[in-house]
Amino acid sequence: MTTTDADAVGSPAEDDAVLLFVGGPLDGRVEIREARHGEPLPTITHVHLHGGPKVVHRYDLQALTGSAGVYHLRARTPRDDDQQA
Repeated sequence: MTTTDADAVGSPAEDDAVLLFVGGPLDGRVEIREARHGEPLPTITHVHLHGGPKVVHRYDLQALTGSAGVYHLRARTPRDDDQQA
């Protein structure tokens, strides 16, 4: 297999980051972030839009190595509206 073939099937290059998501709707997802996009973001916000209210989940990055990390679902914090109910 040539380098071009490997890239076509989604194999990470040496400088790319491999990111795993744990918890929430993205649980089990593996993302390969190409090095040309820069360092992985410390926090990712996932917004699910459907017929009802939008559902927001936040994931915080925990680096494992220079090229791998895990995004963990952030624990839900009560909003002001939730505390008044």
